[in-house]
Amino acid sequence: MSRLTRLGSMTAGVAGNMAINSLTQLGRGQRPKMRDLLLTPGNIGRITEQLARMRGAAMKIGQLISMDGGEVLPPELAGIMARLRADAHIMPAAQLKKMLDTNWPGGWLRAFERFDVHPVAAASIGQVHRARLKDGQELAIKVQYPGVAQSIDSDVANVGALIRMSGLLPAGFDLAPYLSEGRRQLHEETDYLREGQHLQQFRTLLAADHRFELPQLVETWTTPAILAMTFAQGHPIEDLRTAPQDQRDTVACRLIDLLLRELFCFGKMQTDPNFANYLYNPASQRIVLLDFGATRRIDPQVSDLYRRLLRAGLSQDAKTLRAVAHDLGFVGAATRAEHGDRIVRMMQMIFDEISGRPLFDFAATDLNRRMQAEGTALAKDGFVPPPLPIDVLYLQRKIGGMFLLARRLGARLPLRDMLLSGLCNGPEG
Repeated sequence: MSRLTRLGSMTAGVAGNMAINSLTQLGRGQRPKMRDLLLTPGNIGRITEQLARMRGAAMKIGQLISMDGGEVLPPELAGIMARLRADAHIMPAAQLKKMLDTNWPGGWLRAFERFDVHPVAAASIGQVHRARLKDGQELAIKVQYPGVAQSIDSDVANVGALIRMSGLLPAGFDLAPYLSEGRRQLHEETDYLREGQHLQQFRTLLAADHRFELPQLVETWTTPAILAMTFAQGHPIEDLRTAPQDQRDTVACRLIDLLLRELFCFGKMQTDPNFANYLYNPASQRIVLLDFGATRRIDPQVSDLYRRLLRAGLSQDAKTLRAVAHDLGFVGAATRAEHGDRIVRMMQMIFDEISGRPLFDFAATDLNRRMQAEGTALAKDGFVPPPLPIDVLYLQRKIGGMFLLARRLGARLPLRDMLLSGLCNGPEG
């Protein structure tokens, strides 16, 4: 009831602001537009604040939208939710204790030398606490917010209604399959036993790769709503943006190599590119990988299509590139010919940029600006994105996230060679 009340008050407040702004514009002899009425600073603040307070699926959907970057949803709508990548209201101490008492055996506190009540990280579904057992083992304890799993279906439906109310979706765009997939993924992410299994699988896959560190699952203290791991030391990956160029290049190279291995070798990918999922340990000079809740299996057929896509794009094989764009779903059966041509040209633009220089400078390229301009022109011309296969949607999100991270680090890499070989150059990878 509290969550419904909050969504109701948020919607009412947004509607009230829209009404006031509409009257103001009418008084000036202007005809108000739905988009302009919604995208006011007051409404943006109201929406993000309420979703941050509600946490759970409401906030997670906002984060997914903000990471989208305008690929599927309009950039204006992505901007509304961008603040939700980092903001979350933490659990009060009494609520935290209740969750621990419910999920752990009585007297659990006697096994701990220390348990920090204030979280070291707070996100959409849970928050992480540092603790030390009496045997000296340092743990990271991820505790799920109470009621999150039970509220997923209603939260997704309500946030979907908010998106539709915005009037920003292209006419004919079917949001339902994306909301359905978001609902399914969120139910999976609230199962911490499942996340623990994914963590163990990636520890096995990367056991011989000394470029990465992963925490170790502590099964004794793990339940469906609490995930216990060894505490991983490290600094936020973004702190490296002031590091020497070769160090930034090495870190970005390793992460892109890992992405290629997930796609072409492992058949399994951690699909959430949130920067907070990566740390850098300066003592070991390794990248720490965190949070495997959004891990999913990649269909081998999709992997094969991306392999064909890279080969066609880097060899400037326009005919094959067009065919793969069709097979992947970027161009649909109902897509107008001129729109399909433009999408293929956008893909060629990316590969021309990658192939045109021995070192791809992520910070110097204006590729993202040009792509956004092309996408905006498509939208204005009435292009309606076809429903993308879910694997492709997640892959595009992860690829886009790695581009943004490499850009943030200012990396310069032999990207064409890396993509062709699926490996980084040099003995250290």
